[in-house]
Amino acid sequence: MFRPQTKDSLFSGAMVLFELIFHGAVRNVRKTNGNAVIGLLMAIVQSLLMIVLFVFMMTLLGAHRQGPRGDFVLYIMTGVFNFSTHAKTLAAVSRSDGPTSTMMKHAPMNSAVAIGAAALSILYLQTLSAVVILFFYHVFWTRITIYDPTGVVAMYLLAWASGIGVGMILKAATPWQPEFFQIITMLYARANMIFSGKMFLANTMSSHKLFYYDWNPLFHCIDQARGFMFQNYNPHNSSIEYPVLVTIVLIVLGLMGDHFTNKHASASWNAGR
Repeated sequence: MFRPQTKDSLFSGAMVLFELIFHGAVRNVRKTNGNAVIGLLMAIVQSLLMIVLFVFMMTLLGAHRQGPRGDFVLYIMTGVFNFSTHAKTLAAVSRSDGPTSTMMKHAPMNSAVAIGAAALSILYLQTLSAVVILFFYHVFWTRITIYDPTGVVAMYLLAWASGIGVGMILKAATPWQPEFFQIITMLYARANMIFSGKMFLANTMSSHKLFYYDWNPLFHCIDQARGFMFQNYNPHNSSIEYPVLVTIVLIVLGLMGDHFTNKHASASWNAGR
């Protein structure tokens, strides 16, 4: 109230916003585990266990022959890293601080900062865990070759961004009916275990099976990432444009829904439930 009012430029306002998002992301990382190193180790162990599980399961079932010519473990990693980043980003954004949170009582805090901090914290942990796993796999197991690293990273970021979009929709809708949308969130997460396509190549699917996967933007991100990862795989049944457009639409709708929810939010909303 007693702070002098100054008119900031657009650039300085953006810098303040990014600084708030950065500090919020640091808070989110430390909130799950007080020790940052242990938090990173937990993220590495979770990703590593998922990779080992899928390699073992697909080898046991003889499904490893369905992958492209190249390193089978890299084939699994492209699916696991994109899937984990998408799923964890969705969960973090959907559970980020809402309008009735105590953090929102501080003047600089707003929904954009809460969403950005939640998404950035997951990107930080998942990216570091992926880099560490790839480094040790390259050094201690076998030399890896990535056909187009820039494309692989772009698809990874697109999977992360699509998780933000879905998470924002769920964040805006959940306060209106928490129990129902918690079930929807759980069903979406379970469906993605199968329909993300992390265990299949889109080129090997028949048209009637492709119908069950084609709706999912994460399916397109993973399949396109494998096209950039392996020189001899050219994805025909997926596209980059579809997840980009879906992500933009979801983020815009999520922003609109979050603004509408914030206008009608009340601390006593859940009193009758």
